[in-house]
Amino acid sequence: MKSIKDYVNLEQKFYNDVLENKDSLYGDQFDKTILHNISNIVIFATGSSSNAAYSALPFMSKTTGLPIYIEEPSIAANYLLNFNDDTLYLAITQGGHSYSIIDLVEKFEKNGKKIFTLTSDENSPAYKVSDHVLSMGMPVEEMPYVSAGYSVAILDLMLISMKIGNILGNLSDKVEQDFLADIKGITSKIPDVINRSDSWINENIDVFNKAKRIVWIGYGATYGVAREGETKVTETVRISSWGKELEEYMHGPYLGLHNDDVIIFIDPNGVLEDRVNRLQKFLSLYDENVYTINSVNKYHRKDLDLDVTCNELLASLYMTIPVHLLSFKLSQLKGNDLEKSAYPEFDKITASKI
Repeated sequence: MKSIKDYVNLEQKFYNDVLENKDSLYGDQFDKTILHNISNIVIFATGSSSNAAYSALPFMSKTTGLPIYIEEPSIAANYLLNFNDDTLYLAITQGGHSYSIIDLVEKFEKNGKKIFTLTSDENSPAYKVSDHVLSMGMPVEEMPYVSAGYSVAILDLMLISMKIGNILGNLSDKVEQDFLADIKGITSKIPDVINRSDSWINENIDVFNKAKRIVWIGYGATYGVAREGETKVTETVRISSWGKELEEYMHGPYLGLHNDDVIIFIDPNGVLEDRVNRLQKFLSLYDENVYTINSVNKYHRKDLDLDVTCNELLASLYMTIPVHLLSFKLSQLKGNDLEKSAYPEFDKITASKI
């Protein structure tokens, strides 16, 4: 079975495949007939799929010109199942086995309402119950703790949003081509991002390995990256981890600060960079383990400079790489076998995955 690190190393290939095949993957799924009265988009997702949606959210809002909402499928299916003709509904389940997504899609289909399901496995239950499937454009990820699937889902959502924005007249052909050129540039930098991430992790691994809790702080497109940091560290390292939005962390959670926390900012060097600097200054008074993953501009020894210059809305396409690699490295140091479930009874009892 491939490891998380193996799949991180495959991201460049998967990105290139999706970019090459985007028109056949979902190019004919949307047209003016479907989109003519759409005023908003609702995305249903859980876990890493939800993190991917939050990572793509600012870019989707910019390119479609529409309000974008992310909802928990279980809450929606059981308490908030209201169908609006002016809403475009998307459901994400990378492996296609999420009970809550399958249940939601079935309820949509039963009521004759359209919902598009983004998934990678054509043999999965979600694929079989969905009348409108969007292929992720990558093979089924063998590793139960997804990494490449999370990243490819972000790219898929970005490409879908550009398609929608262009059809609605909210995104010009020129701007769409400029974004595509930026994405291809990011894709070409992935091997260097991996190398820089590996070096940074190895330099600081003793501190990371002793951590009782890792706190990830992001904003904009990297809020979803911070959420993914919480998810992956919790799943694979099996220690406490938080993933917070910058301002959210300032409004209460900072009071739970411990001086042995490892705090990692994920800063795309965007519009809130000054707010990051202020919070870093405060936290450094009480905690010596404050780090930053930057797109550019290495401030001091502890920082990771990924050396990628692009629109901050695209940062989630590459800034999760060090997050996934750190989670993998720490899981190996802890002796956690990621090919085996830590609690094999869980799915048997809960049927969380079908």
